[in-house]
Amino acid sequence: MILGLSILVGVHEMGHLVAAKVFGMRVEQFSIGFPPKLFSKQFGETEYSLSLIPLGGYVKISGMIDESMDKEQMNQEPQDWEFRSKPAWQRLIVMLGGIIVNVIMGIIIFVILSYSFGETYIPKSELNKNGIIAYDLAQEIGFKTGDKIQNINGQEFERFSDLLNPELMMNAGSYYTVVRNGQTAKVTIPAGFMDKIATNKEDEKPHFIGPRQPFEVGQVMTNSPADIAGLSQGDKIVSINNADVTFFDQLQKELEDNAGKQVSMTVSRNNETKTLEATVGEDGKLGFMPVMGLKLASIQPSFGEAIGLGTTKAFSVVWLNIQAFGKIFTGELSAKKSLGGPIAIAQSFGGTWDWFRFWSLTGLLSMVLAFMNLLPIPALDGGHVMFLLYEMISGHKPSDKFMEVAQKIGMVMLLALMVFIFANDIIKLLPTSWVQWLGW
Repeated sequence: MILGLSILVGVHEMGHLVAAKVFGMRVEQFSIGFPPKLFSKQFGETEYSLSLIPLGGYVKISGMIDESMDKEQMNQEPQDWEFRSKPAWQRLIVMLGGIIVNVIMGIIIFVILSYSFGETYIPKSELNKNGIIAYDLAQEIGFKTGDKIQNINGQEFERFSDLLNPELMMNAGSYYTVVRNGQTAKVTIPAGFMDKIATNKEDEKPHFIGPRQPFEVGQVMTNSPADIAGLSQGDKIVSINNADVTFFDQLQKELEDNAGKQVSMTVSRNNETKTLEATVGEDGKLGFMPVMGLKLASIQPSFGEAIGLGTTKAFSVVWLNIQAFGKIFTGELSAKKSLGGPIAIAQSFGGTWDWFRFWSLTGLLSMVLAFMNLLPIPALDGGHVMFLLYEMISGHKPSDKFMEVAQKIGMVMLLALMVFIFANDIIKLLPTSWVQWLGW
């Protein structure tokens, strides 16, 4: 997380710095992170520093009313090399510089990922061989295990991941058409459903739907219950305690119901049937890697195709954030469940290194950072953009006093939001009973 945020903050602030220097503005400081400083070096007129708190950064441009609130400089006569002395269109480009660079970086990351890794997915034809697994949340709104989904909102879909599109979950009234026991049925997303899915607690993450998969035994862990029982790679488990096991979700249920107990397994091996005795682990597992039976489809796009795919993915992040913020403001989504801060971001990066996950999240955060900075809140780039557009349209520049007050209001708003998000992250780590007691 620290590496990803440092890269994003660095390129964002570099966008401001380069634009300012191109227009002859003096840049006094460039910092990745917030004070205290860990390292700094002076090059020309600019001090470059790396600071301890890796949750942002800043560029101090002479003659600009910003978070530094340098009133002494602002009380002096404007100089040619100051931000305030430049034409409004130049100041606008400087303020948009960081946002533009973050958008470009997000697109580049998604394009390279699309080109390098391609896409692997479960196609609709494979999914509907066995239907879906309906977990608790899905059952609440009317899904049943084995349902075969035909379309979404009356439109065809191509892959299983299309069924989990957050945009679909946020819109009450969206619906799936399913075939169940030869009959057609409709399952509708109710209002507030996204709140039930939105959670950052890994141990309490609710399940919605999954692909129902046949399986066979893959790699068996040494000294695991599976190994001690005599399971071998390639075996097919037919039943547990005489309960039929055709799909992996059926196996999981039987093992969870018999956690810590001895079970009798019927196994098919080389067209022969064997009976094995095993003691299920306390975690409800036997200790082998399953080999799933659904065939995956894959796409390896050309570089030209990857440009289109990557750009679409990048801007879909922005569109999803716009919709989510709109629903938070209208009360359709809970801010407590939908917003996450540094702790939630760190959990998303995970505890083990994965290049694909790292760059996927960094690309996503680059687009989110661009979107958040464009919000018309004083103290954010979007606040400065809002006032500059007013100046360009009206021909009147807001007074320095007005800008100082607006900056203070914006800083209070941002600090309040930061406190809320940090508290929200911390409370989500607490046991559910504590959260209920706090009334959160």
